[in-house]
Amino acid sequence: MSGSYTLILLAIFVGGSYIGRWLHRCVLRFPSQYSLKDQLRSIWHEGDCRSCHTRESGLQHLPVIGWLIAGRCRHCGRKMDARRPVVELLTGLLLAWLYWVEIPDLPVVVKDSGLWTTIRPAGPEVITELWSPVVWMHLRYLLHAVMLCGLIVATVIDLELCIIPDGCTVPAMIFAVLFSFAVGQTWLVPIWFQDTSTANIIRSFLPELLQPLIIEWDATAFATAHPHWHGLLVSLTGLIAGAGVTWLVRAIGFWALRREAMGDGDVVLMALIGAVIGWQPVLLVFMLSSALAVFPAILMSMLPRDSDEPYHLPYGPWLSLATVMLLLFWQAIWPFGKAYFDMGVALFLFGFVMFAGLAGMMWTIYIVKRSLGLIDKDEEHDLWSSADHLIYYGTDRPDDECRQYLRSQWPGWNSGRGFGHYRNWRNPK
Repeated sequence: MSGSYTLILLAIFVGGSYIGRWLHRCVLRFPSQYSLKDQLRSIWHEGDCRSCHTRESGLQHLPVIGWLIAGRCRHCGRKMDARRPVVELLTGLLLAWLYWVEIPDLPVVVKDSGLWTTIRPAGPEVITELWSPVVWMHLRYLLHAVMLCGLIVATVIDLELCIIPDGCTVPAMIFAVLFSFAVGQTWLVPIWFQDTSTANIIRSFLPELLQPLIIEWDATAFATAHPHWHGLLVSLTGLIAGAGVTWLVRAIGFWALRREAMGDGDVVLMALIGAVIGWQPVLLVFMLSSALAVFPAILMSMLPRDSDEPYHLPYGPWLSLATVMLLLFWQAIWPFGKAYFDMGVALFLFGFVMFAGLAGMMWTIYIVKRSLGLIDKDEEHDLWSSADHLIYYGTDRPDDECRQYLRSQWPGWNSGRGFGHYRNWRNPK
């Protein structure tokens, strides 16, 4: 490793730590805002301290070191959040590690990149008219870095609150689609490929009427002739596949287990991941995340709890971890996944069988637990509890007193009831 390359990695680590400081601000402010617009606005308006809302100054601006030296607000004395140096350090390390994996030392040779493997279809390097190898590899790294920042924010929030605000995912997802179309060389594998020998074997087992469905097409020529449209299609199909497979598992879990298996935030998070890396890698992410989350889920279900409520394991962190592992260890993971995608159209039949088996397994588990008395029959009905009533009354009641659903109305409506001055004082314009 040359000295200049070491300086580049060090600069990325320092810059990533400063980015982590901004990401921690997103972690603190996104959950308190409901709409995407308010979440994005909250980043710029308030100060750094959550108590007095004052800006940091001096050494407090330094990542990691600023928290160690001046760990309290200078104005009110409130202790700074201990997660801040963790997020800053994690962001700097991951961005530097990702750069070291994706972009080799000078002179840049594409085959030295960690995203290159001999067991693969043709990659973005087949397109030579748009960008030089150094340029398009850095552009692809930029896209992956944006996704990585969104994953960090989503992971930290999901671990604490079991929610994933849209501010973590939607802006990065839109950026990924537009950026993939503009650059045209950010994909890992083309939108379609298959092994000819595998297609012939599958075709021999099918009836003559279904044999034309086994198409033999490689998108490499299309990617070379129309790189921008190919990049857009890879991003859109990845978005649909990532969101679709997560939503399908969520629907199957709700049908079979009578409870939410995943949240809407997980669906949007997978849409972001798919928009960046494509539909084949995002399916690998989903399978890898399931394998990573199995042991923790079993362990948590065996631990004693004070309440009878089932333990909710946030799934977003495992999706994020699987995505980072896929990028950092692409050369080791991709050869195992490519064997499935070589099946071509038969892959969709294989997926249908897998989802049908998953639904049957979940339904069997539910029936066994119900027969053993491990599930309360009241859980099968949507009962309106006192807690539900309080939540509705405190948040969703369309009442001016709760400042919910504020709308413009004729001033005489309040004046006629003697509330004119009170409402003007409570809801100043």
